[in-house]
Amino acid sequence: MELIRLNKYLAGRGIASRREADRLIADGLISVNGKVIREMGVKINPEKDKVSVSDQVIKRQQKLIYIALNKPAGYVTSVKRTQVEKKIVTDLIKINERVYPVGRLDKDTTGLLILTNDGTLTYKLTHPSSECEKEYEVTVDGAIKGGQMDKLKAGVKLWGEKTKETQVKKIGSRQMRIVLTEGKNRQIRRICQKVGLSVIQLKRIRIKRLKLGNLPEGKWRKLTPEEVKMLKNAA
Repeated sequence: MELIRLNKYLAGRGIASRREADRLIADGLISVNGKVIREMGVKINPEKDKVSVSDQVIKRQQKLIYIALNKPAGYVTSVKRTQVEKKIVTDLIKINERVYPVGRLDKDTTGLLILTNDGTLTYKLTHPSSECEKEYEVTVDGAIKGGQMDKLKAGVKLWGEKTKETQVKKIGSRQMRIVLTEGKNRQIRRICQKVGLSVIQLKRIRIKRLKLGNLPEGKWRKLTPEEVKMLKNAA
């Protein structure tokens, strides 16, 4: 895993902007693996290092907001627009407060995406140690065979490393549901390709026990207090 700057990591988790993150670091409000960090430019391994924020940071944050979005295809999971990628998921959220996506969905992937300004929850749900369950509906370009299902369940080698055993359930001749507890880049598309299947539609329908339900594509809603509590307890 490539090392990244601590301020970039904090910004990506929705805890603060990079400039604000630098101030938090300088104030001694951020620790890595139990050690308070005050130096600028420190780099971390997001998969191995444990980053913690002081209670003061939590108190500084604005009112915490939790949103479920049914992401349509064609939108990038980012808060930063570029000349190449002009459609970002936050364009779909019509509120004044700034929120950040929890994890990522590929541009062509649809379905459930959580957005929040709660950096602590974001960190807990996205850190590899949480093994956060995410369920997807997958449509491929041909009939799914039993042998292909068995290979997907057992795990597939990606970049020289075998993926974890995977929950896979066939729901149609060309459709299945896959549950992941890890988040390698374009993992479902890549593991399907490894067993001879080409994904033509990919939709996330569940994160932990939070389900997409009948939320229309492109629409969003605020999570209920019960759903927020469930996600925090699950994390």
